Amino acid sequence: MTDALPASLLLRFAALFYDLLVLIAVWMAIAALVLLAFDGDVDVADQPPLYHFVLQASLLVATASYFLVSWMHGGQTIGMRAWRLRIVSTTGPRLPLARAALRFGVALVSLLAGGAGFLWCLADPQGRAWHDLAADARMVREPKV
Repeated sequence: MTDALPASLLLRFAALFYDLLVLIAVWMAIAALVLLAFDGDVDVADQPPLYHFVLQASLLVATASYFLVSWMHGGQTIGMRAWRLRIVSTTGPRLPLARAALRFGVALVSLLAGGAGFLWCLADPQGRAWHDLAADARMVREPKV
């Protein structure tokens, strides 16, 4: 897939929006389970500090798992499938766990930097964002079948 076109920034954000819809449902289920585990009330101000830590850690682990599993097995999240996008490794057929985790971590930094890492794909000749560069991968647009 080295001749595939790089994914545009607009398509990246469209896929991310679709993935966000999936993640919101997952986050709601996790929040409900954590709330049940703490015999909690909906008023989170009354919850102990451990509740907040467990909730945030659970949400981060679930989010990371969603992306890592998707990228390592098939190279696509649900949102990426809708827009025919795929993560391809530049060194092999699959993105290994360590590089997928690095990609996720750098993508978080990119978001925290106001999206600067995503905007980088506009300047990169191969259309790679910071997290693509860090993971030695590319996000490409698959042709219509």
